[in-house]
Amino acid sequence: MALRTIPFHRSLTRDNLFMGGDRELVMFVGLCSFALVFTALSFIAFVYGLFLWLICLYFLRKMAKSDPKMRDVYIRHIKYAAWYPAKSSPLRENKKDYQ
Repeated sequence: MALRTIPFHRSLTRDNLFMGGDRELVMFVGLCSFALVFTALSFIAFVYGLFLWLICLYFLRKMAKSDPKMRDVYIRHIKYAAWYPAKSSPLRENKKDYQ
């Protein structure tokens, strides 16, 4: 008797990326670049906006390539920072308290 196989669709497990980076971060950087260019209305602002867009897009793609959920992990890390246990200093002498 052959084993039954069930198709596992990639569309249900694919990460939510836009232009190769995290969707929300890429759209936010695009919005900031767009706002910079169209509020200043100068060629220098256009160059700075384009530079900001391309550099940030490069780093966001690199971040998503290493770990697509890195943004979520960082946000969870910040939220749980109050719950992290205290750490001893490197100068503390560790004594054996057990017998």
